[in-house]
Amino acid sequence: MEDLKTKIIESIEFINQKSKIKPKIAIILGTGLGRLAEDIQEKEIIPYSEIPNFPLSTVQSHSGNLVLGKLGNKEVVAMQGRFHYYEGYNLKEVTFPVRVMKKLGADIIIISNAAGGMNRFFKRGNLMIIIDHINLFGDNPLIGPNDEELGPRFPDMSEAYTQDLIELAKKVALKEKIRLQEGVYAGLTGPTLETPAEYRFLINIGADAVGMSTVPEVIVANHMGMKVLGISCITDLAIDGVIVKTSVEEILKTAADAEPIMTKLIKKVIEKID
Repeated sequence: MEDLKTKIIESIEFINQKSKIKPKIAIILGTGLGRLAEDIQEKEIIPYSEIPNFPLSTVQSHSGNLVLGKLGNKEVVAMQGRFHYYEGYNLKEVTFPVRVMKKLGADIIIISNAAGGMNRFFKRGNLMIIIDHINLFGDNPLIGPNDEELGPRFPDMSEAYTQDLIELAKKVALKEKIRLQEGVYAGLTGPTLETPAEYRFLINIGADAVGMSTVPEVIVANHMGMKVLGISCITDLAIDGVIVKTSVEEILKTAADAEPIMTKLIKKVIEKID
């Protein structure tokens, strides 16, 4: 754990040399959703490759930059692309940037992702507020020694996604006439998409959407006492376990088409945060 704290400090010291921003809000931009970073003002863009101890994003649709600046008159830090378990990183590496962003000053984290929809009321391109999740990674980023300075040994997850932020997002969506679904997100390792039987299993255990990220980051955010808002873009469908065949290209196109709406929602939410 001393090694983890040393790595966090090294990353923070490097970032602080590049930017004077003291972010209060962190943002993780998922698959096809990285353009929000273009709206950040007075920004400093730091490639992950330059930051000590940061993994490298190997997914083509993830830019691989840490962006610090102002959005909605708030100082923010945004990950333009994230890391995944299926890339070969362990969950401590996947979630390391969350710990860094918290130590930079962020008490709130907004996490977006692209996800497959299983709720029969969902359509491609819908946005879904995550109200809860199911961890099916078969792993947990908190396994191993715990450092009480970073968080408790057994963090409470009864409100993994902060209710106040969920209600705020709903109010913003209503005012801006954004159709907003809500549901439970299941996190799996990937990189394969699910089989029909797996989709039926996920539906039966109460999941509305499924993806390959988010859950580990939310666990660590809760471990460190951060407030969390999660938003999925529904990019493909498997209603009642019947798969509507898709491709990565189609998923990226759906996410890109929905990105302006996601950007608008996140920006308006940030403006309203006290």
